[in-house]
Amino acid sequence: MKYLFFTLLFLSSTLAFAQLEVQDLTCEYMSNPAVVDELNPRLSWINVSKTNERNQTQTAYQIRVASSPTLLARPDLWDTGKVMNDDAHSIKYAGRNLLSRKTCYWQVRVWDKNGKPSAWSKIAKWHMGLLNPTDWKAEWIGAPWQNEEAIPKPKGGPNQRTEILPPPAPLLRKTFKATKKIKSAIAYTTGLGYFEFYVNGQKASDDYLVPNQTNYGKRPQLPDAYISLPDEFREYRVMYLAYDITNKLQTGNNTIGAILGNGFYNAPKFWTASYGSPRFIAQLHIVYDDNTEETIVSDKSWKAAKSAIISDLVYDGEIYDARQEQPNWSKANFNDSQWENVINRNAPFGKMSAHTAPTDKITKVYQPSKIEKLANGNYKVSFPEEISGWVRLKNVWAPAGHTIKITFNANLYSGENTYTFSGKPNATYAPRFNWFVFSGVEISNWKGELKPENIQAEAVNTEAKESATFETSNKLFNQINHIWKRSQLDNMHGGIASDCPHRERSGYTGDAQVACHTVMSNFEVKAFYKKWVRDMLDAQIPATGYIPNGAPWQPGCGGGVAWGAAINIIPWEFYRQYNDAGVLAENYDGMTGYIRYMQTWVNEKGIMHSKRTGKDGKPLQWWNLGEWAGVGTLPPDELVHTFYLWYCADITAKVAAVLNKPQDVVVYQTLADKTREVFLSEFYDKQQGTFGKYGANIFALKMGVNKDQYSNVIEALKKDIAAAGGHLDTGIFGTRFFFEVLADNGLNDLAYAAMNKTTAPSFGNWISLGSTTTREQWNNEGSHNHPMFGGALSWFYTRLAGMQTSDSKVGYREIIFKPMPVADLTSAQYFTETVQGKAGISWKSSKKSFDMSIQVPVGSTAIVYIPASAEQKITETNQPLASRKDVETLQYESGYQLVKIGSGKYSFKVIK
Repeated sequence: MKYLFFTLLFLSSTLAFAQLEVQDLTCEYMSNPAVVDELNPRLSWINVSKTNERNQTQTAYQIRVASSPTLLARPDLWDTGKVMNDDAHSIKYAGRNLLSRKTCYWQVRVWDKNGKPSAWSKIAKWHMGLLNPTDWKAEWIGAPWQNEEAIPKPKGGPNQRTEILPPPAPLLRKTFKATKKIKSAIAYTTGLGYFEFYVNGQKASDDYLVPNQTNYGKRPQLPDAYISLPDEFREYRVMYLAYDITNKLQTGNNTIGAILGNGFYNAPKFWTASYGSPRFIAQLHIVYDDNTEETIVSDKSWKAAKSAIISDLVYDGEIYDARQEQPNWSKANFNDSQWENVINRNAPFGKMSAHTAPTDKITKVYQPSKIEKLANGNYKVSFPEEISGWVRLKNVWAPAGHTIKITFNANLYSGENTYTFSGKPNATYAPRFNWFVFSGVEISNWKGELKPENIQAEAVNTEAKESATFETSNKLFNQINHIWKRSQLDNMHGGIASDCPHRERSGYTGDAQVACHTVMSNFEVKAFYKKWVRDMLDAQIPATGYIPNGAPWQPGCGGGVAWGAAINIIPWEFYRQYNDAGVLAENYDGMTGYIRYMQTWVNEKGIMHSKRTGKDGKPLQWWNLGEWAGVGTLPPDELVHTFYLWYCADITAKVAAVLNKPQDVVVYQTLADKTREVFLSEFYDKQQGTFGKYGANIFALKMGVNKDQYSNVIEALKKDIAAAGGHLDTGIFGTRFFFEVLADNGLNDLAYAAMNKTTAPSFGNWISLGSTTTREQWNNEGSHNHPMFGGALSWFYTRLAGMQTSDSKVGYREIIFKPMPVADLTSAQYFTETVQGKAGISWKSSKKSFDMSIQVPVGSTAIVYIPASAEQKITETNQPLASRKDVETLQYESGYQLVKIGSGKYSFKVIK
């Protein structure tokens, strides 16, 4: 009896705690970020119901922040106390002023719907960077055998090899003595274009191709480019990293060092304008156990030598000679007496900014699927799918001086890889400062037999973890989704998403905006987009408001009105997905500035038609594109330009409302309404009852046509699709809306049929041709690794599976579940990690029933559209719908019974 009493007492005390558990703490969208320069960084977390209790929500929170974990009980930096608020996302730090190099430890607890507190979360942390320019005592340094200037561009056109190859990549090192036991050691460092940081013989991290790409500074080559802008951008910046190397140092002698690559800082070929030769900066702050400090900086006391990387250029590849390796070069006992002293380099024009953004990593490793020896003696190695990255040779040997050449079967422009053996056994090699695109390689002059254990492919991309699952009973749809995701990852390098990972490698803003919703629906990309949208804002020309066709800006970036529209579209999609009004505020001037630029091309009727001129004073096609990559014919440029003027104005009016700018709401909503009216009057063919093929009717329906036009336009659209054999006939921007517009206008069966095609033009056609990535053109010309058409796949998640955030409560605070099943599909599911927590839908359709499982995260509500006729019986968890007190029955609407639910898991069944 006594035992039972204490058991009950224990259980009652346990139940006194909230049924919520706090997980996934992030600062500025990153888990334990190594460097932050926001003075009031934003803190977020996820609440999870421990028992899957329904209608659970956070009613209050408490955050505490301290300068050490032991001080959290009585925090010295910030204690919010109990705050009656259900927000768990983007809470701005409001404690004591944060100083440079401060490490902040934090945790949070919440109160549930019953007012019970949770346990404190696990401890998280963030580290402040060097917040003031005067905090930087280090000097920019470089190799004495390299000039200050960049390599000149080759003559004879973009397909020419670089005439002047760069000298070998520099090794830089500095030895110092730590006289006492080390308490902490943080290195603030970066190298341009790429660098790797080393400590006592070890690479400091698993980062590759860092820092993220930005507009680093002014460029002398920029005015001479074919597609040129004045070098008067809003902002220039260089991103620096912070590495905690405390556990890599020792009392006594230590060495820190770096290898430098050219990257996009010194890229003379193709669509680039270079900045200068490679350079490096480092500032190591050591705190000893007695709290004394020492700072080691990059200066002329450092030494330099040439590495075994004979040449590295992003469009030419890498040449490596293992005979030139200097083993243990970054260890303290290495003899560097033959090394040269470094020289100072000019500091880049751009301001130093903390690298609070994901870096590139090796994200997947592939073993060979086939190795074949060809008649000419070469080896052909195949891998399961096309990736961007490199191949790694493992435990290989050949005589000293023996050179092999690696060519990549999809690498149209980015060069080759050669490797010369040192003669030492068990050699291992992979490139450092280049990536290649391939599903297979051919190796010439291989010595002996190439075995599977000697080679592997490594996919390299900016880290973007998959945050969603999508699957249907249609295997083609699953494969389409998969190849797009592979293509998207292949194109993510340096904190941007390029158009293609081999040819141009440029951060096109049009490609960015058209696919961003699909990217956000599949990957954890909050910090990624915050960085990249900042690049777009940085690249704006303040005098005109113009947003370039690419960011960071490279003079090969062609595009048009829909490209610059990224500054309006992406922040708005970001807000809708993540409920972050801060991104809207940060980019509002960019949005209004771009509309100001767009209006300079509007005629007296209100039609926009950009005709920006090149150096000869004539309109240049690559400034003024409308639609792109269509099925032969494109809709008129002025139609597409006018659509995007409406789209940007409409978005900006909504942004102004969120930011509480009522006067601006009137200005931009008036502009949007006027533009819509002129579009619907000027581009509508009354006799034919259509706005036209090739996406014109899609654009009109997206805007919302007049009542007297609607039935005609729908019939015209149906005829257009029938004339195309059930295929789409749209370019990248029309395709973004094609499937969703059809679904929203009662034509979801046509959307399904078009997506289900395996003949051209279609995604399925690419798969039938063996593609493992999505392509640039429906006719299969151009690049075979382009993610821009992925914008269409939003239909998979938002309509077919049927989940999206509501417009009134964004960030999935309210979720709309509205599946649109079609006869040929028996099941679909989509689950994703929202800022509220995991949410999703899974449905199955049979002759007897329609079964739908719903998951709503803590703190969210949902409106569920249950596909059913008014007479059909509906149950939830095997009980009649009417008897479920935690399900609120709403109205019946066009083939759906609507219900409202709170957080939790639900199972609905419709008896057929």
